[in-house]
Amino acid sequence: MSTLSSRIADLRKSYERAELSEDASHADPLRQFEQWLSEAIAAEIPEPNAMTVATVGSDLRPSTRVVLIKGCDERGIVWYTNYESRKGQELAGNPFAALQFHWVELERVVRIEGRVEKTSEQESDAYFASRPLDSRIGAWASPQSQVIASRSVLVANAAKYGAQFMLNPPRPPHWGGYRLVPDQWQFWQGRKSRLHDRLRYRQAAGEWVRERLAP
Repeated sequence: MSTLSSRIADLRKSYERAELSEDASHADPLRQFEQWLSEAIAAEIPEPNAMTVATVGSDLRPSTRVVLIKGCDERGIVWYTNYESRKGQELAGNPFAALQFHWVELERVVRIEGRVEKTSEQESDAYFASRPLDSRIGAWASPQSQVIASRSVLVANAAKYGAQFMLNPPRPPHWGGYRLVPDQWQFWQGRKSRLHDRLRYRQAAGEWVRERLAP
């Protein structure tokens, strides 16, 4: 075994910060998620809004990337991106995805699965207009997931679109929001001796069923 492999294998941590019980958790998974996200923000951990999005392409190969949550309510979890990116193409062919939040400092993980749909054009327009100017220009400048010759391509594109649109770039037609409509949630709280707390919420007859899973 290599020195690095040995060091990785020897990494250990005892999780002892909190617990997650059925009695203390919300019956509605959205309320539980909002509580945990609020606590992650209040704890001032780095980028508490960062989440991993997993999709599966037509070749059945899964892929993941980190994006930022931009909204959550009874309709689902929202983020914004380039529709022509790899994730956009994969969602066009298979509109199901999984999300994961990992708040290391709080020893918590949230996993969410469900069907993905595009947000309305009005929602996408409103969010795009709220972004900083350089981010709006960047949405035009980057042909996301495509091969480019060098970084200079991005710089040149940004200069071109900056000159073209000045202070008022419109939302690109290939850019907008996605909403994942959850049909399953999992909440994981690290516990001592690897006896972690793990609660799953799943849809059954239009209601949320909460059940404990072995860790």
